[in-house]
Amino acid sequence: MKFIHLGDLHLGKRVNEISMIDDQKYILNQIIQIVNDNNVKAVIIAGDVYDRQIPPQEAVCLLDDFLTKLNKLDVKCFIISGNHDSDERLAFGVNIFEKSGVYVSPVYDSKLKTVTIDDEYGKIDFALMPFLRPAQVRRYYDNVENETDAVKTVLENTNMQNKRKVLIAHQFVTYRGQKPEQCDSEVLSVGTLGGIDVDLIKDFNYVALGHIHGAQKIGYEHVRYSGSPLKYSFSEVNHKKSVPIVEIDENGNANIQLIPLKPKRDMRKIKGSLAEILSPKQGEKTDDYMHITLTDDAVIDAMSKVRSVYPNTMQVEFENSQTKQLDIPVFILKKQLDLPVLFADFFNAQNGQELSSEMIDFLKNTELYNEEG
Repeated sequence: MKFIHLGDLHLGKRVNEISMIDDQKYILNQIIQIVNDNNVKAVIIAGDVYDRQIPPQEAVCLLDDFLTKLNKLDVKCFIISGNHDSDERLAFGVNIFEKSGVYVSPVYDSKLKTVTIDDEYGKIDFALMPFLRPAQVRRYYDNVENETDAVKTVLENTNMQNKRKVLIAHQFVTYRGQKPEQCDSEVLSVGTLGGIDVDLIKDFNYVALGHIHGAQKIGYEHVRYSGSPLKYSFSEVNHKKSVPIVEIDENGNANIQLIPLKPKRDMRKIKGSLAEILSPKQGEKTDDYMHITLTDDAVIDAMSKVRSVYPNTMQVEFENSQTKQLDIPVFILKKQLDLPVLFADFFNAQNGQELSSEMIDFLKNTELYNEEG
């Protein structure tokens, strides 16, 4: 059985208020081509199919188009809900979809959905475990205090008859206390989630994980986060996006091949003076999503100037002698500078007129100015 492992599609996502739908359509079509070129028989989507629980129309249409193309290739699809999804909405029509080879995790009701597929060597069980919190499992079982208890209890009550078995899950998995590599946005989003140790799930022939955007194995080669197919944050600029093609042989061994993905537009960071930024290197892509750091002391209407060369610039920031001074804590800074005067100078530069004495008096009486260091 040969299948592709995907996760964290986040269809409908907006990054810095820019829609990623066009980029997502491009990368999903690339994945369809990979499926076709490699004789893949199934596709796994390990949660966070959508970016929010009520996805926009174009995101729903994009998923529909992707599944329709897989169906035309006679490729089965296994989908679980992630923490960004609504498990109720995602499971709509689940019984009808199964007739077309699309298997979606239903709302958890004490039992995991399992699907058995035949290949040239016999049968393989796929267990579809959606994103679960302890409270969801506690409704049906006692002594569930944390995420580890929840996953252990769920698996103990899942009947899988065949020797070869695959787990699809959307959880925060650690390796003997060592956390997976995370980007900045993920540290914030999963910081309150308890991790489960990989040894709890290592006995499956392959574990297809979602939840973390950086592709990586967790302790064992056959336990993997596929990572997101696109970069969704500037903390992901160094990620190498790929999709694992997994082939499980007669003995249950998982042979894994990572296929690189090439986005329509990359996400990059560059730094330099405005003159350097406006003179891109020969052959450099200028339609990538950019985070640009300017080293000039000041640039009027910097975003417009930068976008004249890099039209998809998302963020512009300054790094110069003045910004470095601002790294000083406020309670120290106010002892070195007269803040009302500093603000008055700023007001004058921006508006071409002096700040009134009444406003200066008001500033001197603010909490910030009178705060003790």
